[in-house]
Amino acid sequence: MAEKRDYYEALGVAKGASEAEIKKAYRRMAMKFHPDRNPDDKSAEGKFKEAKEAYEVLSDSQKRAAYDQFGHAGVGGPGMGGGPGGFGGGGAGAGFDGFGDIFGDIFGDIFGGGRGGARRNGPERGADLGYNLTLDLEDAVHGKTVKIQVPTWTSCSECGGSGAKKGSKPTTCKHCNGAGQVFMRQGFLSVQQTCPVCHGTGQVIENPCPKCHGQGRYQEQKTLSVKIPAGVDNGDRIRLAGEGEAGAHGGPAGDLYVQIRVKPHAIFERQGNDLICEVPVSFTMAALGGELEVPTLDGRVKLKIPPETQSARLLRLRGKGVKSVRSGAVGDLLCRVVLETPVKLNKEQQDILKQFSASLEKDGRDHTPKSGSWFANLKRFFKE
Repeated sequence: MAEKRDYYEALGVAKGASEAEIKKAYRRMAMKFHPDRNPDDKSAEGKFKEAKEAYEVLSDSQKRAAYDQFGHAGVGGPGMGGGPGGFGGGGAGAGFDGFGDIFGDIFGDIFGGGRGGARRNGPERGADLGYNLTLDLEDAVHGKTVKIQVPTWTSCSECGGSGAKKGSKPTTCKHCNGAGQVFMRQGFLSVQQTCPVCHGTGQVIENPCPKCHGQGRYQEQKTLSVKIPAGVDNGDRIRLAGEGEAGAHGGPAGDLYVQIRVKPHAIFERQGNDLICEVPVSFTMAALGGELEVPTLDGRVKLKIPPETQSARLLRLRGKGVKSVRSGAVGDLLCRVVLETPVKLNKEQQDILKQFSASLEKDGRDHTPKSGSWFANLKRFFKE
């Protein structure tokens, strides 16, 4: 038997060639010497066999490493190409599957297959699901357990997810012999395509399960209890492991992600762990000071209003905010003072306010510091 040529030489590439360069070289050789394009040409057939054998070794990283170290002896010697998956015969039709492998890389995405395309009859993890849960602010701050209903695919208990009737099993697809892929010949090309009978699973269910109709799962409304931890906020997600969509062919279920949305509150606005609320304060109390009852999420508390309080001032009640769901730190309640101007005054009340205003003017002291600084800035603005 004649000595085999070096595989790199057979493909016309250097020993350090990349995987892409090796694939490109094989495509070029396959197109040039394929028996369908060179009928009755034994020389071309021999070169095609040689290129295919070289590509099978050099495209496999483990085989290539063994070949680089030990030569042909490291990858099975001269008889390597005659075993399963080799070229295996002469004539125009010989080696057709091998040629299809390389062009499966090109056309696989179009026809649903590809070189080495895996069958889909193995277990597949189910998809993750999402659920939007709207909460009141009180429930988000204090936490609670709520029940939700989620439409989902559930693994069939009757057939155990196989899709076959109890007591039977799926059988190997005869159309593709269990490969899940078939080859479609187009001229001298062999294009790999998903099997139209088993749809890529490699198996056929002759006696489908009556409960799931051969799917191995069915859709239902699932009721779940979701424990909402205290302190959750808008955008937080709660993961429920294994409560997503059931997997196909007995695969594990996905997860369910509960997305939290907190409804706007009539009194409080949340900023991080702090709560903010507006507190109306009368003109008299703002000037003289006093105490007000204000609401919190845990009940009413007394808020001290200092004398000479200006509108929009923030008064802090420590520890009356939200407990962080992550750190456990507790925020504050910030009370924003809103000064209320008295309305619907009678003649006597109007006269009293006029006398009060005149008294301030006669006093000579600056009773309105903000007003004074604002008019000063206004005067400077117009001057400039």
